[in-house]
Amino acid sequence: MNTQTEQLIDSLNDRDRETRLSALGSLVAAGGLTQLPWSEEVNNHVHTRYSFSPYSPAAVAYHARVAGLRVVGSVDHESIGAAEEMKEAAALVGMGATVGCEVRVSFKDTGFADRRLNNPDTIGNAYMVIHAVPAGSITALAKRLAPLNTAREERNRRQVDRLNGVIHAELGSLDYDREVRPLSWADDGGSVTERHILYALALRVLDAVPRADRIGLFLDDRLGLKVPDLIRDRIQDESNPHRAYDLLGAFKADFVPRFFEQPGEVECPPVREITTLARDIGAIPAYAYLGDVGESPTGDKKAQFFEDAYADQLFAALPELGYQAVTYMPPRNTKAQLKRVQKLAAAYGLMEISGVDINSSRQSFRCPEVLQPEFRHLIENTWALVGHEATTATDITKGIFGTTESTDTGSSVKERLAAFAELGKRSVER
Repeated sequence: MNTQTEQLIDSLNDRDRETRLSALGSLVAAGGLTQLPWSEEVNNHVHTRYSFSPYSPAAVAYHARVAGLRVVGSVDHESIGAAEEMKEAAALVGMGATVGCEVRVSFKDTGFADRRLNNPDTIGNAYMVIHAVPAGSITALAKRLAPLNTAREERNRRQVDRLNGVIHAELGSLDYDREVRPLSWADDGGSVTERHILYALALRVLDAVPRADRIGLFLDDRLGLKVPDLIRDRIQDESNPHRAYDLLGAFKADFVPRFFEQPGEVECPPVREITTLARDIGAIPAYAYLGDVGESPTGDKKAQFFEDAYADQLFAALPELGYQAVTYMPPRNTKAQLKRVQKLAAAYGLMEISGVDINSSRQSFRCPEVLQPEFRHLIENTWALVGHEATTATDITKGIFGTTESTDTGSSVKERLAAFAELGKRSVER
């Protein structure tokens, strides 16, 4: 790779949107990307700098194309800021794109108020994804998300104060405005998350302990954090370009409870309010299935029990709560777990959507699991999301779950998905 190419790749994460897209256009014009092979793989759940990630939307498109993906989707926490750039960047590299956001909602007024759903840190709250947001609805969604981010930032400041009470003697105090918020793109419509706090903490540790071989000892003796041997080896390897992200993962798995403050009602609106919002703007509300977790691929989740013990009751309730889909991550679950999810989704007429939440430089953009026979329908469903966004760009009633008359694609979910998948493929071929 020559110096000019490296500079262009670096420019993909520039703070200026036009600079990012210009750099991507130059990389495409150079011809290297067009010569790369395609796979059939798709990934609908890549985070960008608009929440927490090493990648701007333009950088997501670039790395997804290098990985051979045919469709890539941006999903950020409480932010739809990536959407327009994601679509434009994907078009530049000849890929399909789908856009959405992730929101935490309250199940307090449901039969699952006392359950740990898919959120490791709270009871009665759940993550959900608003998928396939129509272009004309981006502004309205951003407006609704704004108060969630205001409340979250207020809580973040309190969390940093609590964290400083834990680390001050060993590391000094973090300054939210100088060390945490600048890591985000909050000024451009992004969100600030706990990961930003943990990344700032990781940078502080790496600066305070210049001898890499002593970081594990520092974490153990000074912060009371024991990390698995594999993660310790990674953190202590000075040649590892992902050290800060690996250290963040270790903190997220075991350190967060020391400073975490439960989000309030503003940050976690009632589930029916947000599923209704998604449907009203022509998007697709999806429950994010997590399932009981063993070993986490990124080291940021400890073994824990989630929905599996009561999945039958939960899935039966999802349509009444306003959900139209379930989204899951094939690499994170067992075949038995996902076979059960697929059976339940079919029983209650829920669309299945896949994706792997990329938020670390260590992670691969690929999702080869979707090439397996039992998951290949997820590829077609991804193309259906692309088709949904293409048709709802001018009329939000003409989406996958619109009326039969408005879509003219048949009455069953299966028939609609097949028809919209073809629409999606044709929209990218043009």
